[in-house]
Amino acid sequence: MTEPWWIDAAPSRPIKVEGGIQINSTRGGVARTWWSQRFMAVLESIGVGGRMARGRNYARAGQIVSLDVSAGGAVAQVQGSRPKPYAVRIGVPAFGKTEWSAVADALVADASYTAALLSGQMPPEIESVFTAVGLSLFPATTRDLALDCSCPDHAVPCKHLAAVFYVLAERFDADPFEILALRGRDRETLLEELRTRRAAASPAGPASGIAPLAELLDGFYTAGPGLAATTSPVTGPPTPSDALLDQLPAFPIDLRGATVIDLLRPGYQALGDTG
Repeated sequence: MTEPWWIDAAPSRPIKVEGGIQINSTRGGVARTWWSQRFMAVLESIGVGGRMARGRNYARAGQIVSLDVSAGGAVAQVQGSRPKPYAVRIGVPAFGKTEWSAVADALVADASYTAALLSGQMPPEIESVFTAVGLSLFPATTRDLALDCSCPDHAVPCKHLAAVFYVLAERFDADPFEILALRGRDRETLLEELRTRRAAASPAGPASGIAPLAELLDGFYTAGPGLAATTSPVTGPPTPSDALLDQLPAFPIDLRGATVIDLLRPGYQALGDTG
């Protein structure tokens, strides 16, 4: 006999999960970065206070048995008070190849975006990048989310959905690329696409006819075209070998009526003749 839905609505103690997925936050808010807070904003705007609080407690207690994030959403199993874990799904529309191509072009247009992403940060202006190409990085309303849970609670979001949202928020804090993965681009795919587009747009790219620096290193220290035909070494104006003596101060003594500099000059001139 199937139990009526209101039985689960009564307060009950969930079955403890060994080795469950849990958040590190033990008190206060969960989302620390601006991008996680933006993701949580939609859910919190519709969430019932009690369910959100219980969902946070579930996340802190490690009641999530499994969680997989991929393009288009996240699926999880959350252990409640019944023996069988509940199946939870959070769906987010993924962008197609054409949409991501437009996003990549916009990101490459400003090198600061790529630099921030390569360093593991989500630049605040990235939202405007998506908006400029007619897209929204974060779910704007509940219509942008598909929320499903196999629990008997008729309210959405239930505590099991809320628990998964909190785990996702903490994951997003650690790795903003998880948000982009929901929309259809994982870290390596996006960064490789950005590198390829930047290389193609570089002045030293194939279209410019200028070879990349890496291809010029072998001949970096050779003479240029204007000097290649010169057979004699490049030198400055000729300097007499005894010119240094003219820079010395006069010695206070003479030797048999001749100055020390005059006595040294023939030797310096002879050294110049042999060079």
